[in-house]
Amino acid sequence: MYKQLTGSVLPALTLALAIAGAPQALAKGPASKTNEVATARHYASLIAGEPKTAELTLFFTQMPKGGDLHHHYSGSVYAEQYVDFLDKQGYCVDKRTYRIETKKEVVAAERAKPAEERNCLSTAEVYADDYTFRELLQRWSNKDFGNHGAIQPPPDRLFFQTFGFFGPVSNANFREGLQELKKRAIAENVSYIETMFKMSPFVVNKDFDAQAWKNADDDKALDAQMGAWLAVLEQDAGFKKQLEDFVAKIHESAEGIDDERFTMRYQTYVLRLLNPSQVFSSMVSGFKAAAMSDKIVGVNIVGQESTMVSMRDYTLHMKMFRFLKSRYPEVKVAMHAGELAMGDVPPEGLKFHIDQALVVANANRIGHGLDLAHESNAPAIMARMRKDDIPVEINLTSNAFINGVEGANHPITLYRKYGVPYVISTDDAGVTRHTLSNEYVLFASRYKPDYAEMKRTSYNSIRYAFLPVAEKQRLTRQLDERFAAFEAKIAALAKAQAVAK
Repeated sequence: MYKQLTGSVLPALTLALAIAGAPQALAKGPASKTNEVATARHYASLIAGEPKTAELTLFFTQMPKGGDLHHHYSGSVYAEQYVDFLDKQGYCVDKRTYRIETKKEVVAAERAKPAEERNCLSTAEVYADDYTFRELLQRWSNKDFGNHGAIQPPPDRLFFQTFGFFGPVSNANFREGLQELKKRAIAENVSYIETMFKMSPFVVNKDFDAQAWKNADDDKALDAQMGAWLAVLEQDAGFKKQLEDFVAKIHESAEGIDDERFTMRYQTYVLRLLNPSQVFSSMVSGFKAAAMSDKIVGVNIVGQESTMVSMRDYTLHMKMFRFLKSRYPEVKVAMHAGELAMGDVPPEGLKFHIDQALVVANANRIGHGLDLAHESNAPAIMARMRKDDIPVEINLTSNAFINGVEGANHPITLYRKYGVPYVISTDDAGVTRHTLSNEYVLFASRYKPDYAEMKRTSYNSIRYAFLPVAEKQRLTRQLDERFAAFEAKIAALAKAQAVAK
């Protein structure tokens, strides 16, 4: 069930040779190469001139997309699924506030009322009341936001507020939610998801908080402080029990997910909006959980990056990651960094987040990386990411909705120009109501990469997964087979269309 750290890793060159050349593995014979060329020609016709987005949608829905590496579990389940969970939990939704009522006595009192007097609705009653259902979707997701269907908060506020609405049922139905995500992934030819699944447990220590803020600019004192409390936490039986229960819950939720068609792994995360003691102890449990479990493949940090607490403590958090990375060097870290746009914060707040995630926290992947063009050290950031093979996770729909960054203003143009590796991912597809296929459509139609680059993007999502080499090789072989079948199908379609003309 659990793994032990061995201290040994395969050389990076072995992995590069095993994975990097994967797209070329398909070209084993004349037929495979012919099909690949025909597919590339067909794809080129779809992006020439005005992109044919309907045909691109059909193309990318069928095209194998190796994995989704920037993926939040709770934000990826659609609101409709959460409505279905209400009855299972014995809850109801207050049609005046669209909040979930969890108190059993309140739910019982509401259900005792005549239907016309009831304010708190069951699953069936939500669906039967079209007005309430549509209004609920506008608060639990970005449904109809572009149509201005309701009095609206700013997009970023709406996005982050959704989690407070569906949270009570999200956290109680993990297995059902994961199965729904698996089913949807298989339907659109996604073979791997690496999801940010649960926040690792934490404890509160007000003395640590006060001292951490004092030591924020004194690395030696801060490291000594963290080392002292880490030693205490490691002897804390209650903290150890929390950690064991946390890992066991992830394993329980993951039962029945992996099979020959699909694989899922889990990142634990910390919330950057909390006080230093909570963030640090949550990091400790996250790193320990990843060291204990083969299912938990990395640690992340989440929460709106532009809030006062996030900005105030950003460097402090990076130093916490650095400290724990030095003690758990084999644990992977994916970092939400630079998810900021002009106007979100004062200009000086845009100048260092990606840089510190790389240089201080030693991140293995960068999530979003939106403020790149504003960073003081942008050329060196891109040079380091290219040299050290550190990818950026690109989330086009999310970036456009939350931060208003899209088109030529998106730094994907810079990352591609300077040879920085990247993957295409979804972020929170349930909240922003899209799919990984849609992200590929947006990327293709906006930036017009050729087919070779699109194919490489799919393989990159396996290459940069936080998986052992053997698992990457297995998923790469599967992707080879899926691309061979896909390209044969597209080539046959193109031939039939040519004959019909």
